[in-house]
Amino acid sequence: MNISSEPALQTRPSAATSGKLGLFLRSVLDFLMLMLKNPLTAIGAAIVFLLILVAVFAPLLASHDPLAQDLANALQAPGAAHWFGTDEFGRDQYSRLVYGSRITLYIVALVSVTVGPIGLMLGVVAGYFGGKVDMVLMRVTDIFISFPSLVLALAFVAALGPGLEHVVIAITLTAWPPIARLARAETLSLRNADFISAVKLQGASPLRILLRHIVPLCLPSVIIRITMNMAGIILTAAGLGFLGLGAQPPDPEWGAMISSGRRYMMECWWLVTIPGLAILLNSLAFNFLGDGLRDILDPRTE
Repeated sequence: MNISSEPALQTRPSAATSGKLGLFLRSVLDFLMLMLKNPLTAIGAAIVFLLILVAVFAPLLASHDPLAQDLANALQAPGAAHWFGTDEFGRDQYSRLVYGSRITLYIVALVSVTVGPIGLMLGVVAGYFGGKVDMVLMRVTDIFISFPSLVLALAFVAALGPGLEHVVIAITLTAWPPIARLARAETLSLRNADFISAVKLQGASPLRILLRHIVPLCLPSVIIRITMNMAGIILTAAGLGFLGLGAQPPDPEWGAMISSGRRYMMECWWLVTIPGLAILLNSLAFNFLGDGLRDILDPRTE
């Protein structure tokens, strides 16, 4: 009897695992279907997905070495040999644009991964504990918010020195305050809720309440805010690159490409137009995606 029951017992964990996997896949599919119902959200998601694919497969998609100079073919108009033309050093603009997507995605990903936890935890702590903790954290937040983000990023990069890593640090230091304020507002609406009071009566510590009950409820709003902030991150990174404070030559950063091509923009329109369109399209894509996520994840918009 025991022998015959062993196979049945062994199949239960695998059946439970497959059931959870099926439920997860169904949830993902339902989420994607909700996104596709909104045309602008679908367009934004498609452009962001295309940006990721281009960045990952840049070596396969690029037709030339993005750093190779060919002065004999400098300032060539778009054609069969060079789809997006060449710059003043004869470098292929299409290949530089493709590799530039890696730099843009690198900055966006690092800043987003960093500012999310920082802003979320500071806002949650300020909103939950209140009092002097809230006053100190929010006054620091107000100081950062009082300066325009690009001006503050310029100040940080000027202090740290030009470079891609310093750009990430500077944008991170300017991007967390709005997230902290959002998380604080969400926490203020939750900290006196009945279920939080019940958890306190059960003896849960403040850390457990924050991590297990408040932070998960704040995550949807924070994710939406981070997604919509990505457009600003792209524009700030491009602005710093345009001023020569971001990725340094000869790295193919989109803002730096516009800066180097502005001297020839009247005769060679492609030098500034094509990188500018790349910045515009990707910024719009993240805004469209953020709007769609807000409609799906935030029930108050219904």
